[in-house]
Amino acid sequence: MAEHLPLKKADLEFEFYKAQGPGGQHRNKVATAVRLTHIPTGFTVSATERRSRTQNLEKAIERLKIKLARAGRKEKPRVPTKPSKAARRKRLEAKKARSSIKKQRGRVTSWS
Repeated sequence: MAEHLPLKKADLEFEFYKAQGPGGQHRNKVATAVRLTHIPTGFTVSATERRSRTQNLEKAIERLKIKLARAGRKEKPRVPTKPSKAARRKRLEAKKARSSIKKQRGRVTSWS
């Protein structure tokens, strides 16, 4: 889907840091987590799932491409529609039926 979008290295800002959570000695010592910022748009994505910096970087780039593709996509304008005559008639009949049920409950008109 977003594979054909070009990303310039000059437009990207890389930040590597130590990921939090389980993963053992290697994850705790080495800065393998990646935060990737697309400077023109200000979009930021991160990847911390893997213990490999390279795999996290690939994942972050993939996420950024998807985010840019979604931002560039234009939404279709909403076409307002009206309910059909049959739908309006059916709704009105249902309201009338409900109303007659409520009328049959009987009301107390005085407290005497």
